[in-house]
Amino acid sequence: MKRLLDCTASDFQKMNGQDLKQSIQACEGRVMLSETMTSVAPLYPSVTNAELASAFGADLLLLNLFDVFNPAVEGVECDQNESVIQKVKELTGRPVGLNLEPVDLHAEQIEKLDTVSKGRLATEESLRKARKLGFDFICLTGNPKTGVTNNETIVAIQKAREVFGEEGLIIAGKMHGAGVTNETGSSIISEDALSSFIKAGADVILMPAPGTVPGITLDTVQNYVQFVHSKGALAMLTIGTSQEGADEATIRQIALNSKMAGADIYHIGDTGFYGIAVPENIMTYSIAIRGRRHTYVRMAASVKR
Repeated sequence: MKRLLDCTASDFQKMNGQDLKQSIQACEGRVMLSETMTSVAPLYPSVTNAELASAFGADLLLLNLFDVFNPAVEGVECDQNESVIQKVKELTGRPVGLNLEPVDLHAEQIEKLDTVSKGRLATEESLRKARKLGFDFICLTGNPKTGVTNNETIVAIQKAREVFGEEGLIIAGKMHGAGVTNETGSSIISEDALSSFIKAGADVILMPAPGTVPGITLDTVQNYVQFVHSKGALAMLTIGTSQEGADEATIRQIALNSKMAGADIYHIGDTGFYGIAVPENIMTYSIAIRGRRHTYVRMAASVKR
């Protein structure tokens, strides 16, 4: 198995979810994931946001606001909507994942919540459709004001494992409060919640990067990451608080703190501009965690390799 740093588009085509997990683990904390919105116009109409994120150094792509029952990515034209994810893979040469949201209808709200469409909910029906569409991994998390809870995430992980089987790659956790009382700030995560996610079948646990959520410090995150690793799972540290639109010095600080905390995957969110991180910040983050060598190679490698 190649470490992901050395993989090209043809390598990714041969991998299942567990192959991808092993390839990530072999990188020792040098994997960059960029999240992009699919339902808004691309930053530049000539290319999709997914292509732009890839060009600036992302190894993995995570699609947000994608409705599995109305499959479409703004900027992608294909004969059949059912093949849109395959088209994104062809254009980018990257593994492509999907956000689905474990909304808790009984969650205690801290703010007025948004309505999430059926095709974005983490239901068994949506998960089966996501598998049919060809996603390489699933991420179970919540956008702001959606009412996603840790308890409902456990249920969604169990459903996802059943649908995707032992070979699937499942990422789960919360980047922020998602509009729920008692799951904000440092109360977003706990060892009990992390343990429950892993027992339910999650391969990768996501949690806020140090400095992105109030009370989430380097020491706090480091302890949680060590706990996750002790249970055999990987850790993805996230920027889900629009700091993907901050200055480059802030991005470097978050990157190095996340590195010190022990991250396996570094996530950067999708609202630096509306729909994608500031592209230069993707590159800045990548260079901070693995230098110019691996960043430039990822940026330059052809999708035909």
